[in-house]
Amino acid sequence: MGVHVKPELIESLEEFGVKDATTCFNCGNCTAVCNLSTEETPFPRKLIRYLQIGAKDKILQSAEPWLCYYCGDCSETCPRQANPGEVMMGLRRYLTSLYDWTGLSRLFYTSKAFEIIAILIVGGLVGLAFYLFHGPMITDRVALNVFAPNRVIEILDLIMAAVLSFFLLSNAYRMFSAIMSVPFKGEDEIMARRRRHTLLKGIPLKIYIKEGKEFVVQFLTQKKFASCGKPEKKSQWIAHLLAMTGYSTVFLLVVVGIRWFQRDEIYPLWHPIRLLGYYATFGVLYGVTYAMIGRIKKSSTVYEHSHSTDWIFLILLWLTTFSGILIHFTRLLELPLATYYIYAIHLMIAVPMLVLEVPFAKWAHQLYRPLVLYLIKVRESSIANSIVNIKK
Repeated sequence: MGVHVKPELIESLEEFGVKDATTCFNCGNCTAVCNLSTEETPFPRKLIRYLQIGAKDKILQSAEPWLCYYCGDCSETCPRQANPGEVMMGLRRYLTSLYDWTGLSRLFYTSKAFEIIAILIVGGLVGLAFYLFHGPMITDRVALNVFAPNRVIEILDLIMAAVLSFFLLSNAYRMFSAIMSVPFKGEDEIMARRRRHTLLKGIPLKIYIKEGKEFVVQFLTQKKFASCGKPEKKSQWIAHLLAMTGYSTVFLLVVVGIRWFQRDEIYPLWHPIRLLGYYATFGVLYGVTYAMIGRIKKSSTVYEHSHSTDWIFLILLWLTTFSGILIHFTRLLELPLATYYIYAIHLMIAVPMLVLEVPFAKWAHQLYRPLVLYLIKVRESSIANSIVNIKK
């Protein structure tokens, strides 16, 4: 089967952060120094070559961009300063836009003005809703659940979670379809074409279930990141892991456990809910501040080039966490009005971040990466299962 090429592709990806790939002469040094590159999944060299010849379909079907954690070793050793690590990062942004059937991801990644305006509009709508529909503002004590009843917030959270899940999972299925359409070992193109038109891509459901632990482990630990790059770069993995687990923890507390998390009575210091809140706060603040300082100082190769969406995501996440800390302190200090106003501002920041970043931008990467690693495991298990059946 022929490869459809788009010679202009590499130029169109500049807005996604792919700027130096044209200087690459395919020496393969980047692939040789990468700890995570293998014979089955070689990168970044192969992907850069696809870019140079404009093989859009090949890029769409590639798992390799999601196997890169951007430690920076490849960029530091590139003899042509092609910055292959940043190319891989740009490809992840580009692929996110291809998976998204709404087209919003492309707008976020290619127009800083559109992303900022979208954030302001969603935040403004949240503020307007508080202005019009908030409950009584009791001033002799902090009564947050009178001002914003947690049962109402819970219902709104669950509606928002359902909508976001629809967009995110439908986009993830498009990614799944693209990656699993690649011919497996021993398949010809006709067999692959027949298989790709089935819901589970011709793989028994029991294999997906059996390998499910791979997704959970990769999502929770990001363990491949720990072996990415030189040992002294492990701090990047720690910061990333803290931010990711901290954010995931607070997301569960706010969306799933809001009736226990948002209460007018203050929990004892050693209560599990309070300890989880403290861990989430520390994890996010440490990880995000680490990344922001690195980008300001340009302290390593991975922080030399920052896309506008990287900064917007980090700022929103930091402000969401910081405003949450302020709410906690105003409650402890028994400052009712300050608590109510900061709570409204907190949601004016948090809701746009969730609504826009989770399904359409930076945070979607947290689903796509472990999902790709899981699909590779499923594919390997399927091939092994087929070989066993043939021998029988």
